[in-house]
Amino acid sequence: MVTKLETATNVINVFIADPLSEDGIFPLRQETELNLNVIVDTGLTPEQLIAKIEDVDVLLVRSQTKVTREIIQAAKNLKLIGRAGVGVDNIDLNAATEHGIIVVNAPDGNTNSAAEHTIAMMTSLARHIPQAYNALKNGVWDRKTYVGVELKNKTLGVVGFGRIGAEVAYRAKGQRMEVMAYDPFLTEERAKELGVTKATVEEICEAADFITVHTPLLPETRNLFNKEKFAMMKPGVRIINCARGGIINEDDLYDAIVEGKVAGAALDVFVEEPATDNKLLTLPQVIATPHLGASTIEAQESVAVDVSNDIIKFYKTGTVTNPVNMPSIPKELLAQVEPFFDLAEKLGAFLSQVTTEPVKEINLSYAGEVANYDVRPLTSNALKGLLKKNHGEHVNDVNARYLSERIGVKINEHKTTTAKGFTNLITVEIKTENEVHTVAGTLLNGLGARIVKVEGYVVDVVPQGHLLYIKNTDKPGAIGRVATKLAEKEINIATMQVGRDQVGGTAVMMLTVDNEVTAEDLAYVSQLENIDEVKAINL
Repeated sequence: MVTKLETATNVINVFIADPLSEDGIFPLRQETELNLNVIVDTGLTPEQLIAKIEDVDVLLVRSQTKVTREIIQAAKNLKLIGRAGVGVDNIDLNAATEHGIIVVNAPDGNTNSAAEHTIAMMTSLARHIPQAYNALKNGVWDRKTYVGVELKNKTLGVVGFGRIGAEVAYRAKGQRMEVMAYDPFLTEERAKELGVTKATVEEICEAADFITVHTPLLPETRNLFNKEKFAMMKPGVRIINCARGGIINEDDLYDAIVEGKVAGAALDVFVEEPATDNKLLTLPQVIATPHLGASTIEAQESVAVDVSNDIIKFYKTGTVTNPVNMPSIPKELLAQVEPFFDLAEKLGAFLSQVTTEPVKEINLSYAGEVANYDVRPLTSNALKGLLKKNHGEHVNDVNARYLSERIGVKINEHKTTTAKGFTNLITVEIKTENEVHTVAGTLLNGLGARIVKVEGYVVDVVPQGHLLYIKNTDKPGAIGRVATKLAEKEINIATMQVGRDQVGGTAVMMLTVDNEVTAEDLAYVSQLENIDEVKAINL
């Protein structure tokens, strides 16, 4: 079913480019508060999709459509890409992030399906079920050739112990297997809780009778299992891959099977798909399925429902449940830091306007209660404020860190429980080739956000509107002369804060004025005696 794209400003065009369960996208169709225009147009070539995507707000895919940089660049309005499934290797994450597009997936929807398929593949591999069936179907009753092995008391090595890996282990223990598990985030405590043995990849290779992989395909996991790893393994080991093609080096696996080191392999995924001419399929020791790990009615509906709900949540709340290219924080923890979002962005925006030099380093210090929270979103907001002046409004929470790192900005975060008299304190420091600038802010109960320090000087300024930041020598008459000059330009002062390091030393003035100050006005004020620097800050 295809409907037309709409260009009205209040319409949200949701383009579904791969076949999805109609029940799975039912939440989109029944949504009444948002003006969603759901377009289902599948089987498109890249060129056809590029021609249609300019006015698309949300792109929803499974694994067939490759969301390339060219497609993303052609999508002028795209804000969100939804992957109805777990893996996102068919989406150019760098391009999406660079363009400020959120990518979401459905990490939980096919967990059960993938775990069940893994166990089915392992059992079929152990008992030669596909081979025996094919022989019988061809009229051969052969009981001797297809003598298998039991799973009971065998050791299963699970490489990648996330949701699916843990579910596989749970089921394997039901078969009375011993389970060894590797995952960079697996702790001893978690391993004991689940009744598995925490191990390295090398230890699994040396001890396991069956090895199953459940890692994403990353640069560090590509060809994770190669000839060196196969050389470590026990003779007769059996390999299962229902995760991603490329984690196992297919040429090396082929050689290990032919040489007799590996007794057999069960593969659901391949480097190149469709894999109809893969040489591994010529080996009788290999059983395979055409990427069916998530292919159950329940899983296909579940992943589509999860992504559909995330689309609706994004347009209603501005947040998503399963982001891939931005920090994922539980709702209750996100609520703790949300009040600081605007303050962090304003601190970054303030600093972007006090220097004209490229920023080389940014240091963010979180003190007091805020130091107990996940501050990654606050850092993103501070970076967003810092970059918007020179990079425009397309800078957002998604791409702020990416853009900062791409232009060479070093980002440092520091936490301390000592907030120097404040319940919470966020301090942002930037370093350029020749300058260092700092600003600090807090949230005051009942009063909202405040800038409380500028370059180390204590002030109390609401971070909004038109501000004048003035450095001067602390001598009598400076404040009066500034006020007079501004009056001559018909610039009204709403509030004024002053700070100094010592009598007669350097001082700062922070003025809130009623209208934007022009470059001409700044030059007029900067001519005054004992005025060292005048900056207009617009927040």
